[in-house]
Amino acid sequence: MSGVLAVILGVCVLNWPGISILVAAVLFGVYLLVSGVAMVIFALSLPVTAGTRVLLFLSGAASLILAVLAFRHFGQGYAILLLAIWIAVGFIFRGVATTATAISEPGLPGRGWAIFAGVVSIIAGVVVLAWPFDSIVILALVVGIWLIVIGVVEIVSAFQMRKDVKTIQGDWHRGQAGHAVPAA
Repeated sequence: MSGVLAVILGVCVLNWPGISILVAAVLFGVYLLVSGVAMVIFALSLPVTAGTRVLLFLSGAASLILAVLAFRHFGQGYAILLLAIWIAVGFIFRGVATTATAISEPGLPGRGWAIFAGVVSIIAGVVVLAWPFDSIVILALVVGIWLIVIGVVEIVSAFQMRKDVKTIQGDWHRGQAGHAVPAA
């Protein structure tokens, strides 16, 4: 079932990338609003140090400000721009963390690939920051294609598992028939 849903969602994203980006931007704005409120509440209610309380409050306030900007100037593309910046910053942070970890750990298995992946992630983040609107459309198309691929793989896997279960059940039933206990 999830494979079919992934294919349907992928086709929808490919057919309507603009609407898909808009929906993602709205959901992102809602996420900022909910997470901002939660962080402010946590800052005021959790038994944490003063420093943690301040950081939680500032993070929550920043999320709330971004949510208000996203919804207030929605028709002007701010929500989509914020989403693109969020993705770009995520790519950059992940890339820096991956690269730094790989460089600092000489015994890390696949160290060269980790450094390569980190650098590619940093470059992707910079590209998304440089061209946020174009990049977000390309990301939407890639996500749509990827959802279709994942969905098809899940559907094929489901049919293969169903076939394997039937084979196992048939073997089990044939084995049980050969071991019948004679009636007394």
